[in-house]
Amino acid sequence: MHISDGVLPTQVALTCFALSAGCVAVSLKKTHSEDLPKVAVMTSAFFVASLVHVPLGPTSVHLLLPGLVGIFLGWSSFLAIFLGLVLQCLLFQFGGLTALGANGLMMGLPAWLAAAVFHGFRDASSRTRLLAGAVVSGGGVVVAALILAVLLATGGEDFAGVAKLALAAHVPVVVLEAVITGFVLAFVDRVKPELLGRSPWRSEAR
Repeated sequence: MHISDGVLPTQVALTCFALSAGCVAVSLKKTHSEDLPKVAVMTSAFFVASLVHVPLGPTSVHLLLPGLVGIFLGWSSFLAIFLGLVLQCLLFQFGGLTALGANGLMMGLPAWLAAAVFHGFRDASSRTRLLAGAVVSGGGVVVAALILAVLLATGGEDFAGVAKLALAAHVPVVVLEAVITGFVLAFVDRVKPELLGRSPWRSEAR
């Protein structure tokens, strides 16, 4: 799902950079010092999971984990995902430098959305929280795929077909991420339930 250099029009790429920079600034401001170890862990999880690409015609699919990262990090999720994207770009040439802003928005915004939705289920029963987590995780992939399709469509008719294929190709990823998130949340609920009970989606200063 990483967008490469030269795909997006220059104006779109610059706009995405500006928006992404603003989101990173907000995420950084909302991140507290005691959250940094968790940010590091989730950045690593995102980095490793999305390294495994499965080629599919002119595109490829891989795990995104915006829902899982958002559930555990809240505001900090955009920062974690952007750092992972920067490392992937510099170390493995996944995605382009000029497309970092677009890739950040594509995967970071669904993480924020997932965090906001899941926050409403913090006080629900364990079963309801697990179901909600699975649903928002799959929904995060859907939102990311839609953002990808819109961004690719700005590249002209040459990328319109790729955008449609990318949407269809991520249907299995939606299901897989929902299942993975459900299992992870079930495990955490057993061994350290306070991680799910204390919302990271908070904005109070310390």
